[in-house]
Amino acid sequence: MSSYQVTVRPGEKYWILEIPGVGVTQARTSKEIETMARDLIAVMTDTADAAESELEITMRLPQSVQHHLDEAQRLREREAEARAAAARETRAAAKELHGLGLALQQIGDILGVSRQRAHQLVNA
Repeated sequence: MSSYQVTVRPGEKYWILEIPGVGVTQARTSKEIETMARDLIAVMTDTADAAESELEITMRLPQSVQHHLDEAQRLREREAEARAAAARETRAAAKELHGLGLALQQIGDILGVSRQRAHQLVNA
């Protein structure tokens, strides 16, 4: 089975697909990328096994766009970490309030959650 590197970059209206040693083609949508790459391989290499070939598809974006995407990912990771830390602190507060003898309804009122959620937090 053959293996091909497919580099995809946005063009003005279409995706541009470059396959070293094979050629260049376009795809209208991202869903067409694999099909168009396999079609190009089949036509240019005159082989029937293009459908079984392994494709490694790499998206190439302008550096400024990639920077924004990387920053967005970094911020999402920080957000997830902050949410996890907030959940730990909320559980700790619920358990401490329960340890002080407060009723689950009171704990829920303090935390802004239902009595049932307060019960879950205390027993987590």
